[in-house]
Amino acid sequence: MGGGLGITHDDHVALLRGGVAGAGPCWADLGSGWGAFTLALADLLGPAAVIHAVDRDASSLRELGARVGAAFPGAHVERRVADFNRDQGSGLGLVDLDGVVMANSLHYSRRKEPVLELVRRMLKPGGRLILVEYNADRGNPWVPWPISYRAWERLAERAGFTDTRLLNTFPSRFLNEIYSASSSRP
Repeated sequence: MGGGLGITHDDHVALLRGGVAGAGPCWADLGSGWGAFTLALADLLGPAAVIHAVDRDASSLRELGARVGAAFPGAHVERRVADFNRDQGSGLGLVDLDGVVMANSLHYSRRKEPVLELVRRMLKPGGRLILVEYNADRGNPWVPWPISYRAWERLAERAGFTDTRLLNTFPSRFLNEIYSASSSRP
């Protein structure tokens, strides 16, 4: 799912850095696409990490495998073809994670609460959810249901997350701005 046009690998790393710092090594990237944020996680977490890249598009995950292998050959990335919007009952087989990244993927969920319940169940107590999203509450055909940071603060609290904080922002050609935020499972 990556970021907006013009955002580099270093920008992806900067969007995640404050939420990943001090966390454990087991993470998932839900809606990983071709892996922009999976690569950022691999960069930040180092070779001891286990990263579960989850996307419904098998060809994107194949591309991700090649990209990770070229850029971070020591990274342990498990690729899973799944749709977090449809496979909520299974929990995607992921539990006790130190963190979950949802970068430009939650805006494909009209009903965000069931997705956030799934994510909360995946995380161990104290685990972190890093959301990367367009800072808007009205979408377009390509970004149907974005959520502004202010709306995210309220939704995260209702969904049982705590310690929500803004990590970083970047300008974007689409919907003006992208932000990253970190929230924790109590």
